[in-house]
Amino acid sequence: MKKKHKNHQHEEHIDESWLIPYADLLTLLLALFIVLFSMSSVDAKKYEQMSQAFQIALSGGMGMFENSGITPIPMPSSPSQSPTSGSQTEHQEQIRQEQEDMEKLKRQLDQYIKENNLSTQLDTKLNHSQLLITISDNALFDSGSAEVKTTARDLGINISKMLQQYPGYEIVVSGHTDNLPINNWKYRSNWDLSSDRAINFMKVMFENPGLDPGRFSAVGHGEYRPVDTNDTVEGRAKNRRVEVSILRKYADPAPTGAPSAR
Repeated sequence: MKKKHKNHQHEEHIDESWLIPYADLLTLLLALFIVLFSMSSVDAKKYEQMSQAFQIALSGGMGMFENSGITPIPMPSSPSQSPTSGSQTEHQEQIRQEQEDMEKLKRQLDQYIKENNLSTQLDTKLNHSQLLITISDNALFDSGSAEVKTTARDLGINISKMLQQYPGYEIVVSGHTDNLPINNWKYRSNWDLSSDRAINFMKVMFENPGLDPGRFSAVGHGEYRPVDTNDTVEGRAKNRRVEVSILRKYADPAPTGAPSAR
């Protein structure tokens, strides 16, 4: 009987000290998962909630983690709050305004062409990069000459008045010839002739003081940018021309692959 009493006392004092490190391990694992979750979250509010839960979980003897120095991951701005959203809206408005300008100017030019029966001498095309005014050489010059005809000076002035309404655009005046060689006392090549024609027509437009010369440039392309064959009389006539290009500042909303002005 005495022996049996000793065994009973031994059972009441089972060593359970292993539970302490086990509990600490579980607490550390819980803290680790909370930290990982909070670091993967981009929501600052959720991070704060997880941080509070983390500190509560560790408050029982684990206070050394309270000032861990962990800071929330910066939360990216939503599209509606993006600093570029305002500039994108402004850019779209600029594109829309430019398209309206180009279409309005083209209508004015087309109306002028119709009212003055100039459809065989002038043409306009609007594409993804520019509004192009094409003027036949015989409407402006005598054969082999770069002097603007007296009867054509009004044409240059009237075009300049329409361009004056849209002062913000870069304008390029370019001269083109056919491939028949020229070599007279004044012009040694088609390069020279086409360049002088572009410059002289631009000078006529500058008789309108409302234009800004800083936005204009003139260039001669000679015979090297034909729009038709040089094997026929009709084709060569189309290639001899002066072009006035009003250049876009922004992308055309028209789909890629829109027909070129040439």
